[in-house]
Amino acid sequence: MLAYLDHHATTPCDPAVVEAMAPWWTEQFANPASRNYQPGLLAAAAVQNARSQIVADLGVQPESVIFTSGATEANNLALKGLAEAEIESGGQRRHLVTLATEHRAVLDPLRYLARHGFELTELAVLPNGLINLEELAAALRPDTLLVSVMAANNEIGVLQPMAEIAALCHQAESSHQKTIHLHCDGAQAVGHIPLQPADLGVDLLSISGHKLYGPKGIGALVVKPGIRLAAQLHGGGQEQGVRAGSLPVPLIVGLAKALQLALADQQLRSERLGELRDQLWRQLEPLGDLKLNGDLAARLPHNLNLTVGGVDGARLHQLLRRKIAVSSGSACSQGSPSHVLAALGRSRQEAGASIRFGLGRHTTAAEISCAAVAVAEAIRSLR
Repeated sequence: MLAYLDHHATTPCDPAVVEAMAPWWTEQFANPASRNYQPGLLAAAAVQNARSQIVADLGVQPESVIFTSGATEANNLALKGLAEAEIESGGQRRHLVTLATEHRAVLDPLRYLARHGFELTELAVLPNGLINLEELAAALRPDTLLVSVMAANNEIGVLQPMAEIAALCHQAESSHQKTIHLHCDGAQAVGHIPLQPADLGVDLLSISGHKLYGPKGIGALVVKPGIRLAAQLHGGGQEQGVRAGSLPVPLIVGLAKALQLALADQQLRSERLGELRDQLWRQLEPLGDLKLNGDLAARLPHNLNLTVGGVDGARLHQLLRRKIAVSSGSACSQGSPSHVLAALGRSRQEAGASIRFGLGRHTTAAEISCAAVAVAEAIRSLR
């Protein structure tokens, strides 16, 4: 059976999550907004219970969680919603800051805003993929409205120092007398590493269900109380009037259950997968002419990303896809060269000859050995 090692693209829905969702597809199918009868009240209670569970797991306030269709929508709501709210309130701040290595679901909304009256600063990263805090500090201005940095990169797995980034934003607040909001795309981090937004100083956090063994089509934006967002979907006034649309009860129940399970085995899973990841790197490194992409220490334990020298990337992945499921970059890139690897200094050819390994909850030592053999055989044949 093909070894699946692309868990950054998506994760399998945990059987316990599927079981938790099951009644809400058929037996209890009512709309949670229909509260004039018992089935609707039961659906509303299920949503409330799920929200309470997520609130407790993330250590935030009940009104902080806004359900969305995923992290992409959550990112758009956070970034465009905050920018439009600034305009609507008569505010004059138009400066936005992010990293060149952010996911397209962050870069594209920010670049959209840059075409509509805002100014965007995209900071370069250090060769290991981490933020240059000195450059961030220098980029902050009196008219800076927002900084957006992902906690864990979806391609190279590097973990950005969110607490230090937040401290710089808050330090700038004191001198500028304006609140600089910090948004974090946490799709690859939540459920995989400890992440409490309030403790880190994160004002807006985006979450995706299918990145943590939950269902596709559901996510959330966690918003610090007091922050106003302009709605991006208008219609029924759901989710405090910020996100219209009938709430998908089964998916919401599934998201809460998936997060609960992910946090329960987070530490042991991280330790086990970190050991397997290191084993994979030790087996591949002797092949020579391999470049590790991203810092090895400040990294998701289940991530390994490397560039293979002396081979054609297309042929490399053609050989690998017969034995293991891996990718050369984000699943959203649609085959385009990785902008993340380009930001690290990799050429177009090098980016194409890169491999992203994403280990998962059910990855075995046998699969890692299989992957190492498959990569070694492919590289030797191409060289």
